Amino acid sequence: MNTNKELLNKGIKFLTIALPCLFIGPAIIHFGFINKLQPSFYLILGIGIAICITAMVLMFLGLNTIMKSLFNK
Repeated sequence: MNTNKELLNKGIKFLTIALPCLFIGPAIIHFGFINKLQPSFYLILGIGIAICITAMVLMFLGLNTIMKSLFNK
């Protein structure tokens, strides 16, 4: 079984970008819920949700790319 190293590195890059988003997104959402009375509540909450969705998409792309590199499909 031969592994495509270029695809494997690309998948690992996706996962390394997703890792900080996995921690930053919920922290921003929590910060938004703490400041419900501030006028920027919806903006902060929207940014946090967008970061969380970005993390999920990057995790999917990274794992999918790693699977393609391992199984040559």
